[in-house]
Amino acid sequence: MSDLEAGAPTIDLREAMRTARSLRRFRPDPVSDEVLTRCLEAATWAPSGSNAQNWRFLVLRSPEVRAVLGPAFREGWDWVRTIYGQSAEPPAPDDTSRQARLTRTMLHLVDNFESVPVYILFCHRLTGFVPEFIEGGSIFPAMQNFLLAARAEGLGTVPSTWFTFGEDKLRSIIGIPDDWRIAALVAAGWPEGRHGPVRRRPLHTVTALDTWDNPFIRPEA
Repeated sequence: MSDLEAGAPTIDLREAMRTARSLRRFRPDPVSDEVLTRCLEAATWAPSGSNAQNWRFLVLRSPEVRAVLGPAFREGWDWVRTIYGQSAEPPAPDDTSRQARLTRTMLHLVDNFESVPVYILFCHRLTGFVPEFIEGGSIFPAMQNFLLAARAEGLGTVPSTWFTFGEDKLRSIIGIPDDWRIAALVAAGWPEGRHGPVRRRPLHTVTALDTWDNPFIRPEA
C-alpha cells in the first residue's frame, strides 16, 4: 500500500454508490492536492478499451477558466430550463416540493459557479476506430471512479456537460489538442449539505431477462 493510499478514508463501496448524489452547494474551503490526488488516482484504476488509457484529467482553478465556465453554465441552465418549461424565477418560499428544492440548489450553483472550489475536466483522445459515442465507454468509468472516491473523502460533486456552451474558449485557454474531446466537467468541493440516498427508478422497471419484455425481477406486490 502506498503512502497515498494509507491516508485515504474508507467507506463501504455499496454505501458510497448509494449515497453519491449530486451536491450543488459548496463551502469556500479549498480542496487539498492530497485529497484530489487520491480521487484522481482512483480514476486511473478504471477500465478502458484495450487498456489504452487515452484520458487526461485536468484540475481547473484559474480565474481565466472560471471566467469562461460561469457564463457557459448559466447559458446551459437557460437552455435546460426552457426545454423543461421551468420558470426563470425561483420557487416560492413556501414551496417545499422535491422539484422546488432541486431548483433552488440548481439556481445556487448557477449563480455561484465561478466560486466552486475546483473543477475536474475529463478528456479522452479519439481513436477513430469506433463511433465517437462508443468511445465514451473508455472515459466515463474513470469519472465514476472519481465520483465514488470523492464521496469516500466526504467531497460533494456534480457532473455536467454544460461546458459545451463555452467549449471553444475553454479549449483555447487550456490548449486542448484537436484530437481530444471533453467528455464531462465535475464541480467538486466540501459540501454545505450532506450526502444522502440517491433516488432511482425501481429495479424491475429497468431490467429484463433474455428478451426485452421478459422481466428479470417481478415487482413487489
